[in-house]
Formats: sequence, C-alpha cells, structure tokens
Amino acid sequence: MRWPALLVEYGIRVNAIGPGTILTELAKNAAMGDEAARRRVLSRTPTRCTGEPEEVAGIAVFLASDDASHITGQTIYCDVGRIGLNCTVPVAD
Repeated sequence: MRWPALLVEYGIRVNAIGPGTILTELAKNAAMGDEAARRRVLSRTPTRCTGEPEEVAGIAVFLASDDASHITGQTIYCDVGRIGLNCTVPVAD
C-alpha cells in the first residue's frame, strides 16, 4: 500500500499541484523578463499563454474542499499541456 493511502485513515489526503509558467513576480522578471525568453517559454506551451496565480489557488481550494474527498495520492498539472511537450518539442530560438 502506498503511503498516501495509509494517511487517509487519519483524515489526511496527500495531493500536489504541478503548475506550468505562472505569472508571479519571479516569472515576470526572470522567465518572461525579455522577449527572447518569453518566446522560448511560450514555444513549449501548447496554448501559447501563461497562468495566473489565482488559477493555481483555485485548484488548491478545490483539493482542500469536500468536493475532493475521494482524491489522494495525485498530482494535478495545471500547465496547459506543457508537461507532455517538454521532451518532444524543440526550444524556439
């Protein structure tokens, strides 16, 4: 039995959120800080857009709610499909 399942008997659910590029201050200043960097990031993002912190917060609220009471041992990737492309799409110049 995996360890997240063992914690359920104590009312503890273990989940994670795997965000893509989220427009935090760090992302705005570093990863998206100049046009070349922005093009590189978006070239590996299927929707060609980034996320907002509120979108990740919404997932966290859901996972903490009773609506997610049957979810444990999972990672929710809110990366607009980027995880599937990182190994297959070349980085744009």
